[in-house]
Amino acid sequence: MSMPETRQPSRASASPESERPARGKTEALMVNSVEKAFRVLYAFGRQHQTLNLSQVASETGMDLSAAQRFTYTLTRLGYLHKDAETKRFELTAKTLDLGYHFIRGSRLIDRAMPYLMHLSKETEETVNLTVREGPEIIFVSRFLSRHVLNTDVIIGTRMPAYCTAPGIAMLSRLPEDEAMAVIDASDLKAHTPSTTWQREALREKIRRAAAQGYATAFEEVYLGDASIAAPILDHRGRPEAAVNIAVSCSRYSREEVVARFSALIIATAHAISRV
Repeated sequence: MSMPETRQPSRASASPESERPARGKTEALMVNSVEKAFRVLYAFGRQHQTLNLSQVASETGMDLSAAQRFTYTLTRLGYLHKDAETKRFELTAKTLDLGYHFIRGSRLIDRAMPYLMHLSKETEETVNLTVREGPEIIFVSRFLSRHVLNTDVIIGTRMPAYCTAPGIAMLSRLPEDEAMAVIDASDLKAHTPSTTWQREALREKIRRAAAQGYATAFEEVYLGDASIAAPILDHRGRPEAAVNIAVSCSRYSREEVVARFSALIIATAHAISRV
């Protein structure tokens, strides 16, 4: 089963209206050339590791002249490399700089780090920290175990919130209408035969997670993968992140996952929330 591709946030995955900046005067502050530059960078990915100028124009919706200006500028700045023989562009390692500065400067990651490390050592299982952006979760910290199942999941990977334990855990601490607005903004589909993707079934799953204090997902994105997560709350009591433990279904039954890890994951999330 292939993983959902790490991708650029799309219009469909934009934050709910309540989370967006107010329109009107703020729209006049939008610098379109900056948006276009990021559009060029996001044109590259797993499916398009290298692109020629025509492909950049096609992927971004720009004309050739604009694509040439942006690729030239980004190459001069060091974010793109142009092969002298093939004339194809690719991202450079400099594009990692923003992610590096985010990780080093994130108060959330700084607060959570000692607790994630402790949980990883105590359980000897893979531990993740995720945040939500619209209908997706993003992995922002990850401690791997020797039992790791999915090496494709790295920091920066995006997954749908509706079919992941961290996503459901975070949605469970939102008002129900807000949580369902996120569900309605999602591209609901079955990634595996075990994916919960029907709207009312997801409503019940969110309610159950709210009552339990944790959420689970068994083989909903990957076959063989089990996950249990709890929400991390900010000072207003709103979910700002989630911590989860990921294990292999071949090593634990559903009942064993809950019995062994639910109290630990809740305690860890509560501890981070209080810092």
